[in-house]
Amino acid sequence: MRRGLAIAAGAGGAILAGSALALTLWVRSLPPLPRAETLPVSVEVIDRDGRLLRPYATADGRWRLRARIEDVDPRYVRMLIAYEDRRFYEHYGVDPVAMIRAAWQLIAHREIVSGASTISMQVARLLEPRSERTLLAKLRQMVRAIELERAMSKDEILSLYLSLAPYGGNLEGIRAASLAYFGKEPKRLSRPEAALLVALPQSPEARRPDRASDRARRARDRVLDRVAGDIGIPADEIAAAKTDPVPARRLAMPALAPHAADQAIAAAPDLSRHELTIDARLQRALELLAQERAAMLGRDISVAILAVDHASGEILARVASPDYFDKNRAGQVDLTRALRSPGSALKPFIYGLAFEDGLAHPETLIEDRPTRYGTYAPENFDLTFQGTVSVRKALQLSLNVPAVAMLDRVGAARLTARLSQAGGAMVFPKGEVPGLAMGLGGVGVTLSDLTMLYAGLARQGLTLPLIERRIEAALARPPRRLLDPVAAWYVGNVLIGTPPPENAARNRIAFKTGTSYGYRDAWAVGFDGRRTIGVWVGRPDGAPVPGILGRTAAAPILFDAFARGGYLPERLPPAPKGAILATNGKLPPPLQRFSDDSGGSRASDRVRIMFPPNGARLELASTDGRPEPVAMKIAGGIEPMTVMVNGVPQNRGSGRTIFFDPKGPGFVRLTVIDGKGTADSVMVRVQ
Repeated sequence: MRRGLAIAAGAGGAILAGSALALTLWVRSLPPLPRAETLPVSVEVIDRDGRLLRPYATADGRWRLRARIEDVDPRYVRMLIAYEDRRFYEHYGVDPVAMIRAAWQLIAHREIVSGASTISMQVARLLEPRSERTLLAKLRQMVRAIELERAMSKDEILSLYLSLAPYGGNLEGIRAASLAYFGKEPKRLSRPEAALLVALPQSPEARRPDRASDRARRARDRVLDRVAGDIGIPADEIAAAKTDPVPARRLAMPALAPHAADQAIAAAPDLSRHELTIDARLQRALELLAQERAAMLGRDISVAILAVDHASGEILARVASPDYFDKNRAGQVDLTRALRSPGSALKPFIYGLAFEDGLAHPETLIEDRPTRYGTYAPENFDLTFQGTVSVRKALQLSLNVPAVAMLDRVGAARLTARLSQAGGAMVFPKGEVPGLAMGLGGVGVTLSDLTMLYAGLARQGLTLPLIERRIEAALARPPRRLLDPVAAWYVGNVLIGTPPPENAARNRIAFKTGTSYGYRDAWAVGFDGRRTIGVWVGRPDGAPVPGILGRTAAAPILFDAFARGGYLPERLPPAPKGAILATNGKLPPPLQRFSDDSGGSRASDRVRIMFPPNGARLELASTDGRPEPVAMKIAGGIEPMTVMVNGVPQNRGSGRTIFFDPKGPGFVRLTVIDGKGTADSVMVRVQ
């Protein structure tokens, strides 16, 4: 008897040893568990604060968004653990207590009452999906769960579950499910919402709310009943939660800033996460504004809006069309980068150069009378003339004749060069060269470039290249010179007094409108002390829109865009040093009235600076540590003359050689204006 027991014991031991050896060999034969980072995930485009702008489905059409435990409402996490794996933070991948309970219930009820899969085992199954439901498959999950527990923390395993759990159809992960069913990230979930998201992965297809709302509701209610005691939910709150309806349909995934998102992915196709400078809240508000106004303006009319932080050059919102999927409006065309005629929107830069050169001041008087330049005779929009007006009024009323007269003195080629130097590309029709017509829109420019140039006015004459990808913020972007600070401030000071649209507040936004020839494009661009916003309205195909005007079509959108920005417009900066704050009668005589010609004098008789030449580099000499005066020689012109250094009038002295005291190394603009109002200006560098 004893011998038989010994033999049996030995045989049993041999079997156990053999089984253990076989199990060990089988475990060692398993291939490495797929790493989570190798699984394809949805590409995400996010805003400046990490909010989702637009996700993209994976190559196989799945919405799989990465999630971390901190991305999810804590009440959902507590509910999930209480329902799925209450000893999650205690076991090492396999819960023996749950296995014994499940086996006992199976024997007692002759059916499966509860499972024994831990969250770690479910993650193992999601990482290594297998169709068979056998004891060997379950054993494999257990082994893989233990491997996961050895390699990862509990929170990392839970984050994997949150990223991979199935929710029906092509939805994987709690973020995709929350966006599809509730239209929001799972950061803040109601109790019934959390319970539904706990229930769905158990049977994702059978419980899909959009196809089986009754089953989804019953599953949600079972979760609420089971976890109520574990996490301490009062009975009345459970009852209230059960009255909440389940969503009956799926919502579309977010698609904010679709053009910007597409372009970011095209620029860096290997990244799975793209960070933009866009503000999701402002983007959403301006997209809604564009949709509303486009619908009011007409079926084929489109709207584009660009909002910029002019201190940094970062794009805060870019609405490239009212509806990305609207074929009538060519919704997928980026109209912020389309070449269009700016109409009168370039006039502020004409006046800015005139201010910089000392040709005019905002209070200078200028004539608005019929004028001819060869065969070109500009007319005002309303075909009337105002007579003698101030430069301030001429710009605020967007009078054409004074602007062309000013451009004739400034020079169209010089204006083009200055705008291009500042980063604003001016595109002329084939075979055309800069001419006086560009002052009224005879040139092509994009909304992006025009908004950047206006941001330069707000930055007191310095432009920054606009950026939209956060990775670009770290790159060196030296500012470019548009105007000197005084001239830029003069322009802003004039534009803030432009009459606003009907029912809009005055003196809040410095803005200018424009309407292109043939009523094809309507513009409004403006800035306060914080942001610059540009608006374009028109047809994507460039066809005329009878009656469309910048003032009536684009300007109201501009003011609404500022109003929806969520802050009160900030004041413009104070006048910089050198600005002349005076009425017309107290200006230097040459600045009291603008002269658009030399009074019939020969070119050789016009005032000009003979020395130093434009672009010269002057060595700064010093005596006893003090810079020595620099000579400036003047020829031509008619007395009296006014000399300005960096826009500040100087005591001229006598003769045609004037000395000025440089304040130190740097750029200096020298300007002389004679008694007839003709002027010459040079820029030199003192070093």
